[in-house]
Amino acid sequence: MSVKIGISPIAWQNDDLPDLTAAYTMEQALKEAREIGYTGVERGRRMPQDTKGLKAYLNKYDLALCGGWCSGNLMVSSVKEEIEAVRQQVEQFVALNSPCIVYAECSNTVQGQIGTPVNNRPKLSRAEVKAYAAKLSELAKWMAGEGMMLAYHHHMGSMIEDQEDVDALMEGSTPEVTLLFDTGHLKFGGGDVLGTLRRWGDRVKHVHFKDVREDVTKKVRSENKSFLDGVIAGAFTVPGDPQGSIDFTAVTDELAKMDYKGWIVVEAEQDPSTASPYDYSKLGYGHIVDICRNSGLKIEGRG
Repeated sequence: MSVKIGISPIAWQNDDLPDLTAAYTMEQALKEAREIGYTGVERGRRMPQDTKGLKAYLNKYDLALCGGWCSGNLMVSSVKEEIEAVRQQVEQFVALNSPCIVYAECSNTVQGQIGTPVNNRPKLSRAEVKAYAAKLSELAKWMAGEGMMLAYHHHMGSMIEDQEDVDALMEGSTPEVTLLFDTGHLKFGGGDVLGTLRRWGDRVKHVHFKDVREDVTKKVRSENKSFLDGVIAGAFTVPGDPQGSIDFTAVTDELAKMDYKGWIVVEAEQDPSTASPYDYSKLGYGHIVDICRNSGLKIEGRG
């Protein structure tokens, strides 16, 4: 059993809140991530977008491409239209040996609207989710045929947020639709972190390790704040932070039991003025190394 440890550059370069991280560069993010020990990074918006340029950029810092966000519009587009919309990213990620594309429906999400409460996110019926899942399956089958895996990201503020949403999406889709297992978004969304992994472990091929400060997430809910308000207030943090609320040892033990082979990606956007990206990313890396060792998961390419 072996895993790789990657990171999203969002702690240094927040795509949704660029002013929050204006003092940091993407170059600093990649340089410091590699110094800490991470061997992969997910694609950020302020990286080169052309394949040749992105490959050279990642090679400069000795980092693999371990995934990347894709804003889906399948609720309002046909499968054919969506294939054409994502084709270029699929081709690029195949060329750069990415393990997956992190896909989330964004045609109706409120996650990027700082003035809209996260509680006002779109909520679909089970039948509507399953109808969407059928379309998503067709997209994922096409993507698999091109040599790329679709990993669906359940996300705060989106139509796939809570436990019922995740279960309905998995129930209604074919195995080509894999689940991006994101601990922080599950916890924030009121889901069962370990239960989800146990039930849908055969569909989990990509993992985000993200902790939550539960006092902050409860305040976001009770005071009708937006998702981005929560980010600024410190809703998220890294594994190993005493202020966190997720038992990552139990999660890692479960990954070992299911013989998980893939990436564990740290993704924990915070306000860098109160949470140093380097220090917190180092804290997260060290904690993951320790718990993987204790769970019997070997780390590939460490150092």
